[in-house]
Order: sequence, then structure tokens, then C-alpha cells
Amino acid sequence: MTYSGVVKVGGAADVHELTDLMISKVAVGPMDNNAYLLRCRATGEQLLIDAANDADTLLTLIGDDGIKSVVTTHRHGDHWQALADVVAATGAVTYAGAYDAEGIPVATDVPVEDGDTIRVGRVELTARRLVGHTPGSIALVYDDPHGHPHVFTGDCLFPGGPGRTTHPEEFDSLMSGLEAKLFGALPDETWVYPGHGNDTALGTERPHLAEWRARGW
Repeated sequence: MTYSGVVKVGGAADVHELTDLMISKVAVGPMDNNAYLLRCRATGEQLLIDAANDADTLLTLIGDDGIKSVVTTHRHGDHWQALADVVAATGAVTYAGAYDAEGIPVATDVPVEDGDTIRVGRVELTARRLVGHTPGSIALVYDDPHGHPHVFTGDCLFPGGPGRTTHPEEFDSLMSGLEAKLFGALPDETWVYPGHGNDTALGTERPHLAEWRARGW
């Protein structure tokens, strides 16, 4: 089956099978949040990105093998509503951006700084702090040695633009971070997995950077 990244709340997960990593995407909750289960193919170890809502759905997706860790991309409540239940059921180690951890009501075991490495089995993810949507949002970059990179952007980048900001200085900060740490560092083929909605690629969005800057959102 070809991965599309199109999922619906109550529907099946869509699975992106890479050489070293399996990525299962599911939509949960009233805000159509995306949650991503990453499984190292060599070791079977699993990591969950955003225990957003609906612990039953997430635990079914996780299965009997459990998860070693769960990463919360940022502190907004729709991205951690099932976190307490998932951690209680699995004993997972919790990760979140160091500057957002205090806004997440489940204790963060490992505060994450820009450039930190998070591992799932033999696979390494690099955290990139993006300031603007929240003070401590993190994107996770998987630089696939067998192909193009993959990046999980939380609410910082979507098809059609950056995530929501409240003040002009927050928008400028988020855009500058996206331009330097994602668009300036990764190729057009980089697959983007956002916190809501369909996937995209950096090359699809790159021609619109000046347009986003001009419109201010």
C-alpha cells in the first residue's frame, strides 16, 4: 500500500514504511490531531509523537510491545490530553522542549534543547527548537540514510504556512527558525508530518516563503 498521510478520526492508521523505520499516523480527538508512532525495524523499539487525545486508540496502535518514550512537540493542551493515560499504561519516558515543559501537566523526564538527539532503537531524531507558536516547540528531524529526510513539525509548519502566532515578533521568530533550521538545512524532498491535517514536503512549501512573510501569517 502506498502511504498518503491522509487519515481521519475514527479511521485506520496510515503506515509509511522506510528502510529502518516504520511511521504510523493516526488522527484523534475533536481537533483532528495527528499522532505518530515510530518503530525501529531493527529492534522493535517504539516512540510516540504527541499523545494528543483518545488513549484507547493510541494504546491500540502501540500494541503489546509498548513504547519506550513519548515526545510532546509543544505545550498546547490538544497535544497532550492522552499523555497521562499513555504514560501510566506504558511507563514511557517523556520528552518535551525545555522551554515548554512547565506548561505540560505530565512531568517531562527529559527536557529537550535545540540540537539534542532522541533515539528510537537504532534510529536517531534531531530536535530543532522553533520559537513563536510556543516558546519551546520542537520539530524532530529524521535524516534517513537510505533516502530523503523526514520532519515532524507539530504546529510550527503546515501545508500552506507556519503555525499560528499572536504577535508580529512571534511570527518573525517562527519564520526565521523555519527558514534557518528546516528550509535552509534540508532538501526539497524532505517529507513533512504536521500536527494536524495532511502531510507536505519542504519543496512544495518553499516557493511560498516570501508570500508568507508578506502576509504576516
